[in-house]
Amino acid sequence: MSQPLINRYALTFIGLVLAVLVSAQIDTQIQVSKQLSLLMHFADRQALADNFDAIMFVESQLPRIVMAIMVGAMLGLVGSLMQQLTQNPLVSPMTLGTASGAWLALVIMNVWFPTLVGDYASVAALIGAMLTLGLVILIAGVRNLAGLPVVLAGMAVNILLGAIATAIILLNDQYAKNLFIWGAGDLAQNGWQQVQWLLPKLSAAILIFLFAPRVLALLRMGQASASARGLNIIPAILGLFAIGLWLVAASITTVGVISFIGLLAPNIARQLGARTPKDELFYSMLLGSVILVITDALAVGLSVLTFDLVPSGTAAALIGAPALIWFTRRKLSAQDQLSFSMPKSHYAMSQPKLLGLLFVLVALGLFTTLFNQVTHGQGVTNGQEVSWIWATPDAFGWQIQWPRLITSAAAGAGLAVAGVLLQRLIYNPLASPDILGISAGATLALVGGAIFIGLNIFSTAPVIAFLGSMSVLGVLLVLGKRHQYAPSMLILIGIALTALIEAIVQFALAKGDETSYIILSWLAGSTYRVTPSSAVMLAAIVIGLIGFALVTCRWLTLISTGREFAKARGLNVPRAFVLLLCCVALLCAAVTATMGPVSFIGLLAPHMAVILGAKKVEMQLPTAAILGASLMVFSDWLGQNLVYPSQIAAGTIVSIVGGIYFILLLLKGRRSMS
Repeated sequence: MSQPLINRYALTFIGLVLAVLVSAQIDTQIQVSKQLSLLMHFADRQALADNFDAIMFVESQLPRIVMAIMVGAMLGLVGSLMQQLTQNPLVSPMTLGTASGAWLALVIMNVWFPTLVGDYASVAALIGAMLTLGLVILIAGVRNLAGLPVVLAGMAVNILLGAIATAIILLNDQYAKNLFIWGAGDLAQNGWQQVQWLLPKLSAAILIFLFAPRVLALLRMGQASASARGLNIIPAILGLFAIGLWLVAASITTVGVISFIGLLAPNIARQLGARTPKDELFYSMLLGSVILVITDALAVGLSVLTFDLVPSGTAAALIGAPALIWFTRRKLSAQDQLSFSMPKSHYAMSQPKLLGLLFVLVALGLFTTLFNQVTHGQGVTNGQEVSWIWATPDAFGWQIQWPRLITSAAAGAGLAVAGVLLQRLIYNPLASPDILGISAGATLALVGGAIFIGLNIFSTAPVIAFLGSMSVLGVLLVLGKRHQYAPSMLILIGIALTALIEAIVQFALAKGDETSYIILSWLAGSTYRVTPSSAVMLAAIVIGLIGFALVTCRWLTLISTGREFAKARGLNVPRAFVLLLCCVALLCAAVTATMGPVSFIGLLAPHMAVILGAKKVEMQLPTAAILGASLMVFSDWLGQNLVYPSQIAAGTIVSIVGGIYFILLLLKGRRSMS
């Protein structure tokens, strides 16, 4: 081992020791000498812990630090293993969606198989993570593990599984309360039981150090060279992935979801000089411990200052989201600049066909208003019978129903037009407000306002939401310019923002009060709580902004052709660009402030409009608006009746449908490139 390598390890180990010492001094009243005495006589700790502070140090603070070291080491090790196996510096358990698979598996187990949770939770999490990984690899293809498609597939699967998990929690909230702290990623300990449970399960890491270095070294020479030297590639990769996912599943079963450690540690290790596969594995493991101990110390310090629980997963996301953006800017390669084209069409949209679509929307509105399920009579099991009826709603029912109908139609139309504008402005057919994080910016502003300043999240707060959307737009424009607004750059920024929002949301849910369910139901994208005044205001804003987009469609046509061409035709390109982007931000802010975030409408509707032949701007805008409105109206009706008398939020239905469409789009793109 070379001297620089020894020095690097020594300095990092010293950093870990210092981080542990600092963490041990937070929120404790006992002196360092007493702490050292308790450590030196650890076997007799129960006799020496003669007061409450000493007991808390021995039974809570010490096991928490040990847990941070263990889990951080495993996340760093598995992150390095995944990145080396795929030769992709942006891969981690988070970006591959495996954490969402484990989360969904645990939600299902807690709701429907609660008696098995104690013995089989880690097995369920492992199965969920492995099935998710298999789905992601199936979508992206084995040959694309080193590029952007695997990250895009992970993002799509993450949104899809997250929407399903949210729907299950909202429908069975009484069984899922204990998942809130787990979802936030909390390292708090009450004794040494969890450490003793987890430690033997992490012994599988030895297998990685025994078998992975040779496999990884051969893979660095290329798959053809590795096969020529006798490596059976597929079984080797799948076997190592299985071991890594077991370590992740065991860790997050114990402490919950903690993102970004597996992404940060290997990248930092390479920046600091880790070169060989074995060196990177060891160093990433050591750095993972350092990062998580520091992160957890930050979480404990914030909890002490704010007198409120700050989960470790939230602190990790606050650090990791900016880091993901940083590494994205540095690590994107030519293979990541993949091109995606709009779907092909042999049709042509005309005004009569557009009027026909409008008639379909009106008919759909009448259908969803008149045909619904109702309860009546005395049933055998739950006291009431449920049946479908055709009927005009009474005055009370109409007072509830029409704001929901107006809101869903306006939200769908607004997000569809926002998607058209974005796709044409930045020449990116994958652009939509949710995928790029613009809707996420509005969500972050509103959820942050609800948590930190007591904002009523259901009150109309378009100004705060608009500021959040515009902030994200500014970040996208500044960071994306270097890569000419490539899909890879913009989408990964959206992933980072989405992960940050999820962490803040989990922080809110970890409180376990009524606000938790209010925020969660709002995040599902529901029209349930929309008031008549909010519905009318949303409709007015959306109609006005769509009118602006139609009036300025010449700007969009010229910019779509090319900025230089538009400039030569006399268009003030910077002004038009900013105004149209402001229109996008306002549409997202108005919808998000009224009914919560809604995914994939901004991607689905513009593509459907093109499939129907609306290729020109002046046709694509109204066609997409009508299609988006129809999708949302139907999704809202389906959510109201699918599990009646319970309800599924329209945003959840659309997320599931849109997630499946996005996955099919990725599969089609993969086939076209093969």
